Amino acid sequence: MPEFAISADHPALPGHFPGNPVVPGVVILERVIALWTAAPVRGLDGVKFHHPLQPGETATVRFQDPEKAAVKFSVTVNDRQLVTGRLLFERGP
Repeated sequence: MPEFAISADHPALPGHFPGNPVVPGVVILERVIALWTAAPVRGLDGVKFHHPLQPGETATVRFQDPEKAAVKFSVTVNDRQLVTGRLLFERGP
């Protein structure tokens, strides 16, 4: 399963909760989209943020139940679910 970590010196972290930095949701979603290589992504659907990702934590991305137009994803750290949603694929010609 694909994994990623965001280092504490990532440019999106300063000012994002000073003293207790968390990785912005947009950075997490960018990594999820980058890890999906089976089809071009056109959007997201039903995204829910359950828990924050701390800098330096290794997150695991799981893709499941791929359909013609979408695939479900989840992002976890250990057994803690951080983000769930669906990637929507680009429509064919």
